[in-house]
Amino acid sequence: MKKLILVLALLASPAAAQELKVEDVCQKVAKDLLMIETLHVGVVQSFPELKPPRARMTYSSRDGVEKKDMVDTIECEFGATKPPFKLSRFCLSSTCYSADEKNEENKARFEEVRTLLEREGL
Repeated sequence: MKKLILVLALLASPAAAQELKVEDVCQKVAKDLLMIETLHVGVVQSFPELKPPRARMTYSSRDGVEKKDMVDTIECEFGATKPPFKLSRFCLSSTCYSADEKNEENKARFEEVRTLLEREGL
């Protein structure tokens, strides 16, 4: 029981949040935008060493989909590789969202997702 409490305390600590990678935050972006709790991830490509740091992945919001059959994609770009990650842009399939987006609805969605991440210190 003591070990379980210790593990839970570590997961809730700021150190655990600092261990997040750009691909973890990109998955969170997809969940926030799609308003879902469970996201099944297929192929992940992560490039934290590039400028800007970025990740992309295939995903499905449906249960039982095999990784090879996941065709929906998300791509995310960040200003940093550690919290706060400073989300700068993301694209779901062929639709992109950013602060300087000309499409007002897409810009609004970007601001909403970025706000949700900032509330969590991401």
